[in-house]
Amino acid sequence: MSLQGPTRIQDIIVPAVWVPYVEEKTTFTSRLVRSGIVVNDPKLDALALRGGKLINMPFFQDLTGDDEVLGGGIGATDSELNPDNMTTAKDIAVLHMRGKAWGVEDIAAALAGADPMAALGNMVADFWNRKEQAILVATLTGAFSANAISNSGDLVKDVTISKLLGGPRGGTTAAGTANKIDGDIVIDAMAKLGDMSNQLVAMCMHSVPFTRLQKNNLIDYVEHSEAKVKIPYYMGKEVIVDDTCRTTTGGTNNEYYTYLFGKGAIGRGNGGAPTPVETDRNTLAGYDLLIHRRHFLLHPRGIRWNSTSCAGQSPTNAELQLATNYTRVYQKKNIRIVAIKTNG
Repeated sequence: MSLQGPTRIQDIIVPAVWVPYVEEKTTFTSRLVRSGIVVNDPKLDALALRGGKLINMPFFQDLTGDDEVLGGGIGATDSELNPDNMTTAKDIAVLHMRGKAWGVEDIAAALAGADPMAALGNMVADFWNRKEQAILVATLTGAFSANAISNSGDLVKDVTISKLLGGPRGGTTAAGTANKIDGDIVIDAMAKLGDMSNQLVAMCMHSVPFTRLQKNNLIDYVEHSEAKVKIPYYMGKEVIVDDTCRTTTGGTNNEYYTYLFGKGAIGRGNGGAPTPVETDRNTLAGYDLLIHRRHFLLHPRGIRWNSTSCAGQSPTNAELQLATNYTRVYQKKNIRIVAIKTNG
């Protein structure tokens, strides 16, 4: 009588099936995608698959100049028009190349009594959703640091006590109600985009300002028809709470960044890692390994990646936070992201 050995990771993972399943599950469960902040773009998928660490995206800039009056009255000959040039510019996205390995001990409990392939896929999808959110927050930190330096902070509504006093961050004066998030401040931030402000559909904030909105009974909860969870909304905009949102500390007052997004403000594209999934077994230690690699784009449209401060082939989260790596190439109203800076 032969004894059947235990099921191994390599017995249940079929890369051709599992990798697309994880990508689909990651997209379906992503709050960034569901809220409309991030939009999967087939064009970005194609660009991400072409190879290279930088993705060039040339575009035509908007037409400028004044129109001209034709003719000069009855019997007059039309004057010659003076043609203006059409100009182009280039947006650049960086290819994120990330990977992670897990030992079987990390997933053993979840495999009990369930479809192991689906259980693994669900956990890996949730993991990558958290990592994508962290990458986005790091990117916003760098992009809005660049906005403060190069564009005079024209996409930031700053009501912090340090801004209003014109002194060093924090200081000794305690922040008051005027320095903390409320409806008027959000509306003023939306006005940064002028007549395009109605495109803002979602916001991402630290739990401290979110808690303030909760205490003031300003958060509505709506049940998502497919996800079967209740989603927080503020002023009709879906709220994503993330404590990795940029904060600064000093003196007696912490400062918090809240971001408002238009639909599709962030473009997402899935690339193709040469070996997206591998399995292995450490026979001496007695555990299985699952290795997952991903190549993808997560790019704020119209804010060019410069690679000025990037040591490797793909940036770390710390490098994503550096202002020197970003330059705005779209007109202000077309960026579709604004920031609010408050003391709570």
